[in-house]
Amino acid sequence: MKLTERRLVVAGFSVHAFTALGAIAGLLALAAILDGRIREGLIWLIVCQLLDGFDGPIARKLDVKTHAPQLNGHTLDLVIDYATCVVVPVVLMIELQMLPPGWDIVIASLIFFTYALWFARSDQETEDFWFNGFPASWNLVIPTMLILEINSSWVIISSIVICLLQLTNLKFPHLIKVKTLRPLTLSLAAVYFLAMTALSLEYPTGPDVLKPILLIAPIYIISLMIWRTFVANKGEPELEPNN
Repeated sequence: MKLTERRLVVAGFSVHAFTALGAIAGLLALAAILDGRIREGLIWLIVCQLLDGFDGPIARKLDVKTHAPQLNGHTLDLVIDYATCVVVPVVLMIELQMLPPGWDIVIASLIFFTYALWFARSDQETEDFWFNGFPASWNLVIPTMLILEINSSWVIISSIVICLLQLTNLKFPHLIKVKTLRPLTLSLAAVYFLAMTALSLEYPTGPDVLKPILLIAPIYIISLMIWRTFVANKGEPELEPNN
């Protein structure tokens, strides 16, 4: 094996290792939440999101499918996402009693059930990288509802609606892969994460002026979903390979 090829193999496995760090970050988030260190738990969830956001573009750039084929990056993502996007946020919701008594197990079970079904879908993404059904990023949804102090009744309603959306073919954008309005999408995502980080660092006493910012990105995503599902014709498939 040539030196250059060897370096590419090492780089490929390093990317998989970078992705797997999300499991450790998720564990640290879970431990912090169970220990009542909510600020720390929220920050570790943000770290999980950042790892999940950066690993895909790096993997595609280095073509890890070719240079480290022994590990399946998509499967690795799914395993980690189930922990960091479902288990940890749901534990956060239960620990902080965001639901009325008796509703916690009901909603948690519904989230686990529908998310498992969505993970098993063979049509998770369209050819132009829009998700079929809401990918249910509970690591975004639940912390947002927590910081915005959403009424428990609305937490129930929102959770049920999101679970049902997972089972539809409504088109939700992959924030990084979808080229449509990508600069605006990434800009709003960055603003959201900065506001979420600032509010998480000072939870529960973060500056109220930042809280409305957390609503901008969800409204934008819903608008994109409506446009792509009901208005736009399917465009040419994008050429970036899947991770």
